Amino acid sequence: MKTVSFPYIALALGLFLLLVVVRGSQITSDGSTSLPLLTLLVVSEFSFFVNAIGAYIGFNHSLKSGFKPLYGIITLLCLLLSFYFLWLGIKLWPL
Repeated sequence: MKTVSFPYIALALGLFLLLVVVRGSQITSDGSTSLPLLTLLVVSEFSFFVNAIGAYIGFNHSLKSGFKPLYGIITLLCLLLSFYFLWLGIKLWPL
């Protein structure tokens, strides 16, 4: 696999794991979440790192080879997803 295609993979994986975290963090009738809290936190952290690395690779590739609109949008979406997973992880953390 070439590193140039990593942002595409990171975005696809991030969107799938976003669905897992959002659905798994819904509170059931007994007051617990659908997935265990530790699982939600690990998935959020993993997704944060994957998307942050995808954004980093995308920005570096764009600087070296020139800006391409689709690749730039994918890179920006990876960056936004990484910040969103960071926020989700902080929000899920019990006080």
